[in-house]
Amino acid sequence: MTSPTQRTHLTCLQHVSPVEDSGPGGAVSASLLSFALLLAAAAGGQAGGAGDTNPPPWMTRPLSLSDCLNTALEQSAAVLKGRHDLEANHGLSVQTKAIVIPKLEARGAYSLVEDASVDRLTIAPNPAMPGGFPVIDPGDQNWSTGIRLVQSIYEGGRMVSSLRTARLLREQALAQFHAVLADTATDVRVAYYDVLLAEKQIVVNEESVALLEKELQDSRRRFEAGTVPRFNVLRAEVELANARPGLSRARNAHRIAKNVLLHRIGATVPPDVWEDIPLRLTGTLDTPELRLDVPEAVELALARRPELVALRKSEDLRREGVVQARAGYLPRLEGFAGYGARKSMFSPDVADEVHGWEVGVQAVWSLFDGALTRGKVIEARAHLEKAHVETEDVVRGIQLEVRGACSTLVEAWEVLEAQGKVLGQAHEALRLARVRAEAGSGTQLDVLGAQTALTEAGITQNRAKRDYAVARTRLERAIGAYAPELEAGAAPARNDSALP
Repeated sequence: MTSPTQRTHLTCLQHVSPVEDSGPGGAVSASLLSFALLLAAAAGGQAGGAGDTNPPPWMTRPLSLSDCLNTALEQSAAVLKGRHDLEANHGLSVQTKAIVIPKLEARGAYSLVEDASVDRLTIAPNPAMPGGFPVIDPGDQNWSTGIRLVQSIYEGGRMVSSLRTARLLREQALAQFHAVLADTATDVRVAYYDVLLAEKQIVVNEESVALLEKELQDSRRRFEAGTVPRFNVLRAEVELANARPGLSRARNAHRIAKNVLLHRIGATVPPDVWEDIPLRLTGTLDTPELRLDVPEAVELALARRPELVALRKSEDLRREGVVQARAGYLPRLEGFAGYGARKSMFSPDVADEVHGWEVGVQAVWSLFDGALTRGKVIEARAHLEKAHVETEDVVRGIQLEVRGACSTLVEAWEVLEAQGKVLGQAHEALRLARVRAEAGSGTQLDVLGAQTALTEAGITQNRAKRDYAVARTRLERAIGAYAPELEAGAAPARNDSALP
């Protein structure tokens, strides 16, 4: 049976699928499907949160990177706001295509006028009837009602353009939402690696403090035996005192990193939890090497980046804006059919009415509108040119970002390789320093120096692992593969020679 976590994972796979600029039918279907899935997920999250008194999942079990990504893609503030933006754009799309849908209008009116202002038709006076008599008396009350179906037939090209605009709006909104998901996934991955780094740094500093405590004990024992001066004890105490702040800073960095990670995934910390949040992670900083040539990376980025897809849709929308602006030069034609009733004009009785159906067409052609249409066309063309320039600028910016990310990845890998054997060498150097000190051919300074070098090597190696993991994350974001852990079905890491 599928667990809730697995079901969540499957839903998020729909969210992070690459944005493809497919044909109109496929794009519309994908947009509507994604929109429906997002609304369903949002509704499910709201229903499940009501009256829930159980502790959050991150307090009851260790979290993998995929768990954090799935949680963030469901409940982080950025994603939730993106969903509302997507829903708002869906409403805008519905408004845009309303021009091609028939309108059903119901109308009604009632009026009561002063009797003196009623215009009555009378015949000429005669001796038998002084003052004459009314022939037509409409009375002082009037009313009318009716229902009419109106359909636009021709709007100068605006109707077909509106359909294209509605589709482009949906596709643009979906691409913008994918960009939000990409940024969220990247932030979560970096925050996750920061927590893992902080954990490793605590271990390194604890080992350093433990070794220095042992060195202090040995120095005291030798001092009491009279084999070393008190200077050795003082030096060991100073080194131990200097190492303790590093451990405190590492623990504080761990606490802060856990808070940042929970903020990224949209988790709320219960008020009864103190500063040290009980968050456990199952991941590691060991990241397989990613080999990717710069031209290939740039090509992937230009094909997959959702920001670029959204800008291209925006450029198409501006092009449709020119079409709609030029429609003001052409006539408009609409047909109508309806049924109505009104009070008779020739009777003062309110109950006397006439009614019937009507059908017809009407056309409007603005021959001169004071250059209003011309101004709109000039504005629309300027916006189109601006959108084109913006797209080209973003393309260059993406190329620069990808090249920088590739260069940073190369640097991070070189540093990581350089640190590959340093930690083992530092352990061996410390062992030899201790052996020499015990044999009398070495000094305490050699031992303390080797211990300091070991601590620095451990900290540097952990930092190098984190930097490479983050550099790979940034590059994957730059080329559009922003959540490979979810795209690959959270499969175990493997040595990739190309992109996942």
